[in-house]
Amino acid sequence: MPKISKEAELQTVITTFEMTPGTCQDLLDALTDAYEQFISKQPGFIAAGLHVNDAQTRIANYSQWQRREDFQAMLRSEEMRERNRKINQLCRSFEPVMYDVMDAFD
Repeated sequence: MPKISKEAELQTVITTFEMTPGTCQDLLDALTDAYEQFISKQPGFIAAGLHVNDAQTRIANYSQWQRREDFQAMLRSEEMRERNRKINQLCRSFEPVMYDVMDAFD
């Protein structure tokens, strides 16, 4: 489970996916499979979460990595490149963006 803390030295990546309600479950299944079978086993992976909006038109993915380079290496791998080609067919767009935690509130 992701833990959000400004003291943590890690790389946060938030990826948003835009899709139609008709492809939401297919995309969610593809993302879940990618995390279970591949991403979570990559060096530097810490944790991730998948979130779906009520209208099933957006998925937000929050992931944490030990280093920026770990995330980039996973993205550049042949397996993830192939998975991303399939994921791209299920959505209108997706964009991973790296962030630094500035603050967290309980």
